[in-house]
Amino acid sequence: MAASAAFSISSPPFVPFSCKIRSPFLLISPKYPKPVSVRASAFSVDNPSISIDSKSPVQTKTSNWQWKFKGKSIGIYYEEHESEKSESVKNILMIPTISDVSTVEEWRSVAKNIVQRDGEVNWRATIVDWPGLGYSDKPKMDYDTDVMEKFVVDFMNSPESPMSQAGNDDVVIIGGGHAATLAMRATQRGLLKPSAIAAVAPTWAGPLPIVFGRDSSMVTRYGMLRGTLRAPGVGWMMYNMLVSNEKSIESQYRSHVYADQSNVTDALIQSRYELTKKKGSRYVPAAFLTGLLDPVSTREEFLQLFADLEGKLPVMVMSTKGAPKRSKAEMEALRGAKGVSKFVEVDGALLPQEEYPSLVAQELYIFLQETFASP
Repeated sequence: MAASAAFSISSPPFVPFSCKIRSPFLLISPKYPKPVSVRASAFSVDNPSISIDSKSPVQTKTSNWQWKFKGKSIGIYYEEHESEKSESVKNILMIPTISDVSTVEEWRSVAKNIVQRDGEVNWRATIVDWPGLGYSDKPKMDYDTDVMEKFVVDFMNSPESPMSQAGNDDVVIIGGGHAATLAMRATQRGLLKPSAIAAVAPTWAGPLPIVFGRDSSMVTRYGMLRGTLRAPGVGWMMYNMLVSNEKSIESQYRSHVYADQSNVTDALIQSRYELTKKKGSRYVPAAFLTGLLDPVSTREEFLQLFADLEGKLPVMVMSTKGAPKRSKAEMEALRGAKGVSKFVEVDGALLPQEEYPSLVAQELYIFLQETFASP
């Protein structure tokens, strides 16, 4: 059966956890606060105790790290953002949402906002692009959850990695979408030992599995689609037709990535389109679309990731008011859930950190101060 016949769907579903699928395929000991659920409007961005220090300009460094994996040396793009303040500095690792347009750019404004704030505890932020996405190398290989988890663990723990060089004994991980859940999974398994985790619009199911399920017949069809997208010639043609064009990307952003369509600009779409034109850019989306990058298979497993970390480290979940229905349901399942220290809701859909960076930065900074500042 041809892939186009196997799936009757309608808009490129590569952006994370979409429920609107329309295309033919588609080092201060942390405190553990009692679970609390709040709305973003409860805090003022003008609060002087957590105001931005305009006298602390942000210094940005961009670089590439060579990730050694199965005999390959894969260039990994990352950015480091820090202010001139040097006392009581802790590290943050920010990881982008997994999607065909995934990029460090989605976290850049949030990172700069946080690191230039002047407080008892100051911050240095590192943002890293996934292998196969953003500005990192995109080799053809079999991407799956274990590969992506291995990457994050190596980026955090390898002696020569940027995080090790910066001092990774007290790192807060902030991730969006699948990245947040992958970080939770690696922490649950003891592979990562962050001092806190913030899960922003967390997701766990790829676009096809969340809509069509995971029975054996569908898994077979997902495999057919994945194979077609990865194939020479026809795979690139199909990817160009369904994903790598401005119209498709704009449709994604307007339907479920952003909450306010007026925030979707021509410059934004052109920037994301250019990412999809890079050689090898289709391999990770092919895996994500068909569920190979899903950290868990059920909501019960999703909730268990958080429950297993109860009392071990602070975990904040940031839900969004405008998330697609299915995505929203999974986020809401975490409200009051075991292992969730704090639950907040902000404006936005699937990329609130990109659409509303000041609001997201504010909520993250409040969580960081509540967790690490002296009582």
